[in-house]
Amino acid sequence: MDLQERIKSFAHLGEILRESLNGSFVTDAGTSRDRPLADTLIDNQQEHNPWFTPENVRRSISAIAEELTLENLIRWTDAYPGLHEQRNPLKVGVIMSGNIPLAGFHDFLSVLLSGNNLLAKTSSKDYELIPYISDTLCSIDPRFRNRIEFTEGTLTNFDIVIASGSNNSSRYFDYYFGKYPHIIRKNRNSIAIIEGDETDEELQGLGTDIFSYFGLGCRNVSKVYFPKGYDLMKLCECWSNFRGVISHSKYANNYDFNKAVYLVNKETFYDSGFLLLKKDNRISSPVSVLYYEYYESQDAVKQQTEFLKEKIQCVVGKHNIPFGKAQRPHLWDYADGIDTLEFLLKKNLAGIL
Repeated sequence: MDLQERIKSFAHLGEILRESLNGSFVTDAGTSRDRPLADTLIDNQQEHNPWFTPENVRRSISAIAEELTLENLIRWTDAYPGLHEQRNPLKVGVIMSGNIPLAGFHDFLSVLLSGNNLLAKTSSKDYELIPYISDTLCSIDPRFRNRIEFTEGTLTNFDIVIASGSNNSSRYFDYYFGKYPHIIRKNRNSIAIIEGDETDEELQGLGTDIFSYFGLGCRNVSKVYFPKGYDLMKLCECWSNFRGVISHSKYANNYDFNKAVYLVNKETFYDSGFLLLKKDNRISSPVSVLYYEYYESQDAVKQQTEFLKEKIQCVVGKHNIPFGKAQRPHLWDYADGIDTLEFLLKKNLAGIL
């Protein structure tokens, strides 16, 4: 299977996902997907993980499907001439996180598109979606079946490792996998910079960056920098269409708990009725809470964010990632800024086998 064949397979996967989300039943040569099964799978995720509502699962699938086009895949891979070379595949162990649906898909894609073999351990919070997509890919080209393996136990017999998790789990990963070539990802959060002249549409886009997936993703905005004197009331009025999050029991429990803590501790905060806004110099806010700070100048906020860059996944704003697009990364937008394809190619060329 050469690179062009792999690209065409993933482009076909994107087409199937898009058509499925649009309500089409896909049947063609070598491919038959059961839409009722896909719907049932999507709807049932919240039984295993209450955070994985059908809306959020579809949101994640949609973000992936939109990127898996022939044009995008070619543009992405054209930056890596080494992908065209034939070489012995590595066996890449991938430990996937489960903070949002399909959080491990990009690693799944990178390993297979680079011509390597995948040994994946899915998160217990998201153990059905990746295998289902894998099965769809294998129905497009059965040769992938010999390249994909899922395990529920400890990873063994691999060449290199990619592991994503919390700061706590990263210490475990460092201990067990430190002697292997690896990418180990820790907690990161995303921030937004408001300049004060944003349109209502841009502010609503920021709301999407904050509330999608209930704020659980590393690309969700958890901290906002405002110009001094900014009116928070106006901001919350623009977010009224996100009020429905408070009807989710787990989100509401977090909201009630954090509000109670702030009241008991006599801390100052603003209560929108569905989101708590608290002035805080940290960037990792709890579910249902948005941290914020005021800044005196653009230079000052740039200096502060530069100081925190090792903890920041992405920056949203007029001169950064557009509002509303934080959770819709392109194929070439790498987690933690670490180029996964370059890592895979270098380790292969270094003769890890």
